[in-house]
Amino acid sequence: MQNKPHVLFFSPWYPNRYDNMLGLFVRKHAEAVARFAEVSVLYLLADENVKTFDCITQTTNGVREIYVYFPFCQNKLFRRLSQLLNYWRAYRKAYKMLLQQTSQPVCCQANILTKSGVLAYLLKKKYHIPYVVMEQWCRYLPEDKTYKGFFRKRITEKVVKEADAVMAVSDFLKQSMIRRGLKNNNYQVVRNVVDDFFYKRQTKLPHEKCRILHVSCFEECSKNMCGMLRVVQQLFKQRDDFEFVMIGNGIDYEQTRAYAKTLDLGEDKVKFLGEKTPQEVCNWFYQSDVFLLFSNYETDSVVISESLAVGCPIVSTHIEAIAEKVSDKEGVFVPVADEKALLEALNFMIDHYHDFDVENIREVGQQYTCEYIGKQLFNVYKNVMDKSKH
Repeated sequence: MQNKPHVLFFSPWYPNRYDNMLGLFVRKHAEAVARFAEVSVLYLLADENVKTFDCITQTTNGVREIYVYFPFCQNKLFRRLSQLLNYWRAYRKAYKMLLQQTSQPVCCQANILTKSGVLAYLLKKKYHIPYVVMEQWCRYLPEDKTYKGFFRKRITEKVVKEADAVMAVSDFLKQSMIRRGLKNNNYQVVRNVVDDFFYKRQTKLPHEKCRILHVSCFEECSKNMCGMLRVVQQLFKQRDDFEFVMIGNGIDYEQTRAYAKTLDLGEDKVKFLGEKTPQEVCNWFYQSDVFLLFSNYETDSVVISESLAVGCPIVSTHIEAIAEKVSDKEGVFVPVADEKALLEALNFMIDHYHDFDVENIREVGQQYTCEYIGKQLFNVYKNVMDKSKH
């Protein structure tokens, strides 16, 4: 590690002791970069269960992870100021711990703005450490209404402008950011990572019915799971030669299960499997015949990339971020929220999924490997570091 450049990640979303799935895509980026550089991650979280700063250091797949859980202010009147001060104290503790363990970073990556970008910006101003931005958040999309607030917007604009490079996980997200006034002369598109084990082929076990799989974070606003369930209900009225499996957890998981019951979609028709490990998700992909996504909007969609990696045909809404990756050789598109079109597409796919070229789909999925994305990210850092020397 001593001969490798040290890259520091900041991220407000990261797997932690309360949520193993939060920001998992950030950890996967860090693990991909760790093949080419020394990587550290600082993660700071306001925690109602601690009364003092709880600092933890661990290593996951070659990535040094420094966690600081800091007290959550219960007083609503002083909460914003108190949280800001505690966040800053947590950052200083984390950075001090980092320097006790290794050298100062030569490049920083701010994942998911805005706080992470402020920390990277301050390091650049104080130590002349270049930084890049990696954005995943859908808040910049026209369908999302959460990017607001005068000061937040101005700070975000400043952080993006001063970054040595800005990366987005899709061209659609990149263009959405630019339309929001987030200008930078070095924008690039770098996708999310698909775990290596998705590329290790598995034998598909025989099953009688066409298995349709859906994997998501169970967030209704973007994923439109209720609309998808209504279509599945109509499909069961027409045929019974398929089964529908849903994997994932999230804020609307119980609501989705309850809604399925109102549609008379019991476990004999729709299997809710809850949260699964990435390896278990991979196994289900290999044992499924069709992957279904009926989202209203996406910034990239890791599950689409995973479906491509295993060679599973796709039925998806025609969203720009997904249309960048999937053609009619890999699946079927339907208009956003068009339940009639989705019903027709599922009927077609159940009859014709065998006609799709699995090897062609897998070939398309090769561009999301850990090696490929890690090298892309490292080349961005290298170019940034080379320019900063001049």
